[in-house]
Amino acid sequence: MTPPVVINARAAQRDEIGGVERVARELAGQLPALRPERYRVVRPPRALRHRAGQVWEQAVLPVVARGARLILSPANLAPLASGRNVVYVHDAAPLREPAWFGRVYGTWHRLALRRLAADARLLLVPSDFVRRELGELLGVDAERVRVVPPGVDARFTARAGPAAAQLGRPYVLALGTAGRRKNLALLDRIAPALLREGLDVVVAGSSRGYLKLEPTAARRLGYVPEHQLPALYAGAAALAMPSLYEGFGLPCLEAMACGTPVVASDRGALPEACGGAALHADPDDADGFAAALLRAAGPERERLRATGLERARALSWERTAELADAAIGELLRHASP
Repeated sequence: MTPPVVINARAAQRDEIGGVERVARELAGQLPALRPERYRVVRPPRALRHRAGQVWEQAVLPVVARGARLILSPANLAPLASGRNVVYVHDAAPLREPAWFGRVYGTWHRLALRRLAADARLLLVPSDFVRRELGELLGVDAERVRVVPPGVDARFTARAGPAAAQLGRPYVLALGTAGRRKNLALLDRIAPALLREGLDVVVAGSSRGYLKLEPTAARRLGYVPEHQLPALYAGAAALAMPSLYEGFGLPCLEAMACGTPVVASDRGALPEACGGAALHADPDDADGFAAALLRAAGPERERLRATGLERARALSWERTAELADAAIGELLRHASP
């Protein structure tokens, strides 16, 4: 029998992994393992992993998925003309602040998000914050939305050891793309205060052409391969997450799993994602953010390490898959074919 759900694995094919790609990879792997009779994964040719794959996603995927009752797309976008969509919406940032994105990317994502919010059979989101955003900005009925938080891979552990790269002095780590909403310019302003206390500021993450970039003078490692990330987290004195907006904040949980204290912005979904296990600071207050980082790396380190490990243990990719499968199973049982 043909599985009733096709998983759109276009984003899961990409070489550089951020939060969106991580969710796509994990759902494409975990759901068929959990319930093989329900899910079938469909991947485009590797050349169509990025922007070139838009046509494949819109025109080819619905044809390849014929016979399936639902198409699960775990990376914000889905075939707009299909009436079978289940979409994982990571955030509503293109609607909340268009200036953070390039014109073409922002226009397309705003159009797609409005259409999918109106027509999708089910929306999966990483946090209650995003669920509320979809209701406020697009009028989405909460009954059509299920919160499915991301998980933490078992590779992220306090036993990961010191950073493989020779980084010299102790360091505060920030992880993310160089877009404006990541607010990495804050790190330039606080770097001198941290340096006086013996802490460098190190930023890992790639640039992405669709984002309007914000330059930073912090030490940039560029994209760090996945197998090096656990050691990079574990070697940090603290993780800094000064974002102006996040739909979740997976690096915070990965750092916690590695025993690293976290200082995160008090904006967006970050307080929800951190679950009381991080220090929070105003991302517009450079002095306050620097002071929180020094507390996290110093007198509050052991407390934050213990609460962070406990918080990270509560979130696994197996749990993510179980929550997604339960929501999809409910839809299959109660919706007409």
